[in-house]
Amino acid sequence: MSNKSKVLAFDFGASSGRALLFTFDGEKISMEEMHRFSNDPVMISGSYRWDIMRLFFEIKQGILNTINNGHKDFEAIGIDTWGVDFGLLDKNGQLIANPYHYRDERTNGMIEEADKMAGKKYIFDRTGIQFNFFNTIFQMLAMVKNDDPSLKIADKLLFTPDLFNYFLTGEKRNEYTIASTSQLINAHTKDWDDELMSKLGIDRNLFCDIIKPGETIGMLSDEICEELGCPKVPVIAVGSHDTASAVASVPTAGGYDYAYISTGTWALLGVESDEPIISDKSFAYDFTNEGGVGDKIRFLKNIMGLWIIQESRRQWKREGKDFSFDALEKAAWDVQPFESFINPDDDAFATPGNMPKRIRSYCEKTGQKVPQTEGEIIRCAAQSIAMKCAYAVKGMEDTLGKKLDLIHMVGGGIKDTMVCTLISCATGKKVIAGPVEATGTGNALMQLTSLGKIKSLSEARKVVINSFDTKEYNPTEQDKWAEAYDKFLTVTGLKK
Repeated sequence: MSNKSKVLAFDFGASSGRALLFTFDGEKISMEEMHRFSNDPVMISGSYRWDIMRLFFEIKQGILNTINNGHKDFEAIGIDTWGVDFGLLDKNGQLIANPYHYRDERTNGMIEEADKMAGKKYIFDRTGIQFNFFNTIFQMLAMVKNDDPSLKIADKLLFTPDLFNYFLTGEKRNEYTIASTSQLINAHTKDWDDELMSKLGIDRNLFCDIIKPGETIGMLSDEICEELGCPKVPVIAVGSHDTASAVASVPTAGGYDYAYISTGTWALLGVESDEPIISDKSFAYDFTNEGGVGDKIRFLKNIMGLWIIQESRRQWKREGKDFSFDALEKAAWDVQPFESFINPDDDAFATPGNMPKRIRSYCEKTGQKVPQTEGEIIRCAAQSIAMKCAYAVKGMEDTLGKKLDLIHMVGGGIKDTMVCTLISCATGKKVIAGPVEATGTGNALMQLTSLGKIKSLSEARKVVINSFDTKEYNPTEQDKWAEAYDKFLTVTGLKK
């Protein structure tokens, strides 16, 4: 009889999803992809929404593919997704409408509205969360201000992974790490902030009990088991915010101070802390305190990542120029560095559209050389992302009062070797990149911990070290980078 344990991890990103089967032999973990699918939000009637029913169909397909490939012996399921977005259920447990996409523009002006109603400092002191236009707090406030009719019949709010878990089990729970991205959790109590919701007119009764990573949400429903011919296994609350799962898989044995960057569409740069770090400095730098696995706090900065490069490629594809990412990276290496910069987090780059045009417009408005070729556009974007990471690292060191020794980069974005190289140079720190499938791995490790196969977060990370290769990047030409960093701060208005 085999001593190996198998778990099924569903990892949803903003553009694709995967069903990943992980096998653990007691020392190492291995991964086999069971199903991969695109995640295609839809613009309809002026709203940008997720096609949630199709995504649940893909979950079912992932389970079927796992069984049909001879793995009916998997022991659990865990789901992680992007943060902040949610669906509303009526009193009969039916989904009222397809959930909004976080880039939907209905939240325009809501940060300013919340500031008038409660005060930004008040909100930050209670939640410790970075102010992003797409946070759940601002999505909900937009619905309140617009007298959204769905609120009149809504009974419960479930975040995206909570919604999938509900479809699988019939159990309504809000998992802690995903709930923490809402900016409605009190960072000190780690529970819903009733007082804040009251100030903003948000109905507290919509929110469910909090469940922590490692707890069992429920068993697969009889209906699902009969339909798919699968075993009645537990659905486990993992770090259901994808960054929480990714950070759980950082391959460190400890003994040094490091920052992590979970990189993909976004670049989430931060450190782990035992307690929220809420201070005048963390407020000024707009850092965030999100929930992590192992009862940790993810103290981080949410930076626009490869989204700008991905969206530029989509625009060129619409124009009939279907470049591969490798071809774009090569073109970017061939152009002169440091010619122009953008602030990746400027509102101009937050929503879908013609990204090359927006980059050119930003550079023209800031009096810089305007990039023309595809290589110049990608170089501008990549070196700007790296510089914004350097800015965040310096701010983090200032807030923490100590230097960080190196950076661990994890996630699909590390396949972009240019960005890894540039981040090392911009920050002046060694970068250790890997694993690529960090989120799925962290998801699986939390399932295995819940099943009693792994004892702790530190033990889980030793499994990652045993199981995956990493690649090192070291900084070069630091004098040139220091000069370029000063230029970046000046043209982006970040210089203090």
